[in-house]
Amino acid sequence: MHNESPIKRRQSTRIYVGDVPIGDGAPIAVQSMTNTRTTDVEATVAQIKALENVGADIVRVSVPTMDAAEAFKQIKQQVNLPLVADIHFDYRIALKVAEYGVDCLRINPGNIGNESRIRSVVDCARDRNIPIRIGINGGSLEKDIQQKYGEPTPEALVESAMRHVDILDRLNFDQFKVSVKASDVFLAVESYRKLAAQIKQPLHLGITEAGGLRAGSVKSAVGLGMLLSEGIGDTLRVSLAADPVEEIKVGFDILKSLRIRSRGINFIACPTCSRQEFDVIGTVNELEQRLEDITIPMDVSVIGCVVNGPGEAEVSHLGIAGGNRKSAFYDDGVRQKERFDNDNVIDQLETKIRAKASMLDVNNRIDITEK
Repeated sequence: MHNESPIKRRQSTRIYVGDVPIGDGAPIAVQSMTNTRTTDVEATVAQIKALENVGADIVRVSVPTMDAAEAFKQIKQQVNLPLVADIHFDYRIALKVAEYGVDCLRINPGNIGNESRIRSVVDCARDRNIPIRIGINGGSLEKDIQQKYGEPTPEALVESAMRHVDILDRLNFDQFKVSVKASDVFLAVESYRKLAAQIKQPLHLGITEAGGLRAGSVKSAVGLGMLLSEGIGDTLRVSLAADPVEEIKVGFDILKSLRIRSRGINFIACPTCSRQEFDVIGTVNELEQRLEDITIPMDVSVIGCVVNGPGEAEVSHLGIAGGNRKSAFYDDGVRQKERFDNDNVIDQLETKIRAKASMLDVNNRIDITEK
């Protein structure tokens, strides 16, 4: 029920990773990367399906060897999501996964050998309509650029990116996106700002090697939030030393907080104090666990007292405001006669949320049909 985001997106060109549009105003795609051994087909497929279940739009898979390329063929046949192959140095692996139906190549053209090898990969990508992601990382810049700048700087990252962009431009290939990731928030943000002013292609955002679940989520939210609030970014990955499923959840939470893209329930909950009339923290944690299957966007406020409870509930799809033994219940901002028993808030609210989600889903499908 909250208003649309006031953010004005940067104008960019459009590419497609499989059937997922990237750039030119398309919804910002959220992606992750498998951390299984790619040669373990069963484990990799299971992880990709787990990522699909929490809303991933795209999944990247590392393909370091020809054995991994053969495994990729089997993986691709068993999953629905578009797959990006992460390849370094060996142009033959890029050609092989292209043959096997890869949806995007993450490969830096300048790192795969001489002009003829680069041309063979680019020609193959053009023939098969496969986009490329140029992926620059502050921790792996070319030696001459490292020597020139002494340390990773925004200018160094952008110079590295433009070196690869120029190769694709020379080969008349424009179906690509670019990332300039760094583990330092300010380095990454300034690099993306500079690059955004120089090219029209879509940008893939990330704070690389951000850290564990908590610290990495915070660092990513700060860095990506700065860029997204300026309209920069067309797809993103939150890089965590954690279960890749958490990367997707955090990615959507970042987009949700900026009102850019919503998936699932946005819980508005108080941090609690001695005024709370029921266990707010336990209620929200339990509901988040129970309702992970709901994908329809909706706002649910769970406030433990009547100080802020009614105000938050009035701008949410559903809300409760804690009261003595029983709590007030709001539907579309309107207080209902029905009240919730404080000892049974979780079950009652879950029932209401599921019913509301079903109604919103039906209405959404009707709107789409009418259009």
